[in-house]
Amino acid sequence: DGLVVSEKAKSNNFDVKIPKSELEAEEKGAEEERPRESDSNILDVSSEYPRDKHISIQRQLADLEKLADLSEGERKSCPLCPEDKFKACYSHKLHRHLQNLHWKVSVEFEGYRMCICHLSCRPVKPNLVGDQTLSKLGAHYHCIICSATIVRRTDMIGHINRHVNKGETESRFITARAPKSSYEVVKESATDVQVLPNHSTPQKTDSYFNPKMKLNRQLIFCALAVLSEERKPIECLDAFGATGIMGLQWAKHLRSSVKVTINDCNETSVAMIKENCHLNKMKVKLNIKEEDNDETVGNGEENSDTIEVTKMDANVVMHLRSFDFIHLDPFGTSVNYLDAAFRNVRNLGIVSLTSTDISSLYAKAQHVTQRHYGCNIVRTEYYKELAARTVIAAVTRAAARCNKGIEVLLAVALEHFVLVVVRVLRGPAPADDSARKVRYLIHCQWCEERVFQREGNMMEENPYQQLPCDCHGSMPGKTAVLLGPLWSGALFNTGFLRRMLLEAVKYGLDEAQPLLKTLVCESECTTPKRFSTHNPGDEYKQEECGVYIRTPNTSAKSHLVHGKRKSEEALRSTAKRQRAEHSAEHPPFYYNIHRHSIKGMNMPKLNKFLSYLSEAGFRVSRTHFDPMGVRTNAPLAQFKTVLMKYSTPTYVGAQAEGPVHLPGELQVGEEVPAAAAIKVEEPELVEGDMSGVFATMFTQPYPTHCAD
Repeated sequence: DGLVVSEKAKSNNFDVKIPKSELEAEEKGAEEERPRESDSNILDVSSEYPRDKHISIQRQLADLEKLADLSEGERKSCPLCPEDKFKACYSHKLHRHLQNLHWKVSVEFEGYRMCICHLSCRPVKPNLVGDQTLSKLGAHYHCIICSATIVRRTDMIGHINRHVNKGETESRFITARAPKSSYEVVKESATDVQVLPNHSTPQKTDSYFNPKMKLNRQLIFCALAVLSEERKPIECLDAFGATGIMGLQWAKHLRSSVKVTINDCNETSVAMIKENCHLNKMKVKLNIKEEDNDETVGNGEENSDTIEVTKMDANVVMHLRSFDFIHLDPFGTSVNYLDAAFRNVRNLGIVSLTSTDISSLYAKAQHVTQRHYGCNIVRTEYYKELAARTVIAAVTRAAARCNKGIEVLLAVALEHFVLVVVRVLRGPAPADDSARKVRYLIHCQWCEERVFQREGNMMEENPYQQLPCDCHGSMPGKTAVLLGPLWSGALFNTGFLRRMLLEAVKYGLDEAQPLLKTLVCESECTTPKRFSTHNPGDEYKQEECGVYIRTPNTSAKSHLVHGKRKSEEALRSTAKRQRAEHSAEHPPFYYNIHRHSIKGMNMPKLNKFLSYLSEAGFRVSRTHFDPMGVRTNAPLAQFKTVLMKYSTPTYVGAQAEGPVHLPGELQVGEEVPAAAAIKVEEPELVEGDMSGVFATMFTQPYPTHCAD
């Protein structure tokens, strides 16, 4: 009669007769395209979904009834229920059963109905006696996208909505690779890479390429280029390759100076990295397990550049081998890979890490910050620098566990990421020195004054005395909070940043050059007017970590010792020089000029205000953390004093333009007395004279208006 019994139906303990022509077409399609194993129980209903979908997913009720083969005068079993739950019955009763107990409680998605299923597809928990056969079989739904089994209908709706919000389709869960025609070729810094069509969507995909991280990649390339000038060749690792764009840029521009290893634990990403290597005419050296199948550049063209591609967990590859340069860029936080990164990194090597868990680092999810970094933070005006110091503190503790210290070369916190680049110093002494720089921060929540807690383990009777402000004495309750532990040392190395700027100019990295100029000014705490790109006294006489570093214009080569420490005499002189120049480090944190503006007053331009602070005898510079931020060693009271002096009223006719003349007893550079101790008599107001108003406004300790 042209009907046969489906093998799949037999496995579910019921007989379903399907036309023979349909089975032959299905077998023919299965030979042409072999479905993945995890979706073998799903029957195809559309070209957009797997070829095999579960029988509970149908378009119409009639399709579901066809599985039962309803015919008059014969008893049939329900295709979605076991026989012990629903016995065979006549067609009219089975029709009502399918309609009321399966079809009406289904979940609809793009024209398909995911009906409830009572078969033994989902493992059930045993009862108290331990006999699973006596336990009740649980009803469940089968997801049409990822083939997951969900028990509740509301949970199934939420599960489908999450797929839709993330833009995930069936192809996201198929291990078979997409055809080459669906790839896009993106060019960045003279490097071509193949990416997936959804590379620009902000989601976690198998091979994620983010065009917004171009600046991040350029900064890391400049750091590696500086290290390649110190010693050659260097072994560098991109632990999370994805498309391999970063490692390809290293190998393509630095050539024989570097030995690049690109790692990824995803098979699809590894295959894409190999194709991108061939696209850029690079040789591919596979890991030990696949060395017999080494591939070379096609078209008969020989190239000495070779990239090693590995498919391992990042922690495993960093434990197995030693590297001079390691870059970590996982999805989210990097704390899970810090111990492995510092275990085998070579002395004077560099570890760079990019953290994209912005919600926790920028104090939007403080409980996550406590869980990942062991740090307590709150939202402040300097929250970006707080995030950078939080990451460096975690890096310091991880390095100290491996008897290694660090020197921070670069710390950048922008909208999408926090980048930290550190140099590794082997030995317990550098580890102890670095660990001592991890301290707590006392932050006043009323005026946002801040100061690092003094070193020592002894408890202080009144910790509020460490704050320069007097908010605790003039305001009721507790006004300060303890943040940290945080990194209290410098965030930049001026000489290293200058050499990074030279490499950026050399390789034409236009996006990184303005940021590096800002970072050099910030590290020196100077204004851009005093900044010089070609300063012969800085980049050519570079000394870091007690080691002479070779630079392009060094003439005295006899004094260079690559990768070795200097003599004891030189180390002692270096230590003395570092102690003398310790005060020259850039001051920690910054103030936002809008946050501390005065109500009813026009504040001066930012560059003019920087010059006013500099004339008052303070070190001052702009900061990349905040476009309206001012990094200075001036206390907050002096900062407000200078800001008040050079602000003008907003209304016309009150006073001519120019600085506001403060009372004679209070001058710039003197300590501002507490608000409770200030006693100013209100003078009589004369038409056109606003000095009394300014004196009254100045006696208010902290303005309540903040022009953010």
